[in-house]
Amino acid sequence: MATYKTVGQWSNGFQGEVTVKNNGSTTTSAWTATVTSPSGQTVTQVWSGTGSSSGSVTTVRNASWNGSLGGGASTVFGFLGTISGSFSAPTVTCVLS
Repeated sequence: MATYKTVGQWSNGFQGEVTVKNNGSTTTSAWTATVTSPSGQTVTQVWSGTGSSSGSVTTVRNASWNGSLGGGASTVFGFLGTISGSFSAPTVTCVLS
């Protein structure tokens, strides 16, 4: 499960934070989150994960130190983005493996 929140916002940018949580009982070894930005927004920097972007979609994979999540455990990654026009929150989905 992934939960998004906007940490900060300014005229041409924003900072987002995503909590990735293992709601199951089995420990995971990795996770991959997909951040889909609305039109006019672009993710420019990711931390506590490895990000790659293609158009409006940014794929974030766990860092070497935060991929393993026990049952009920969570981790957080953050990112910066640019805004052209009005701000709308991105959509985030996550797959645990």
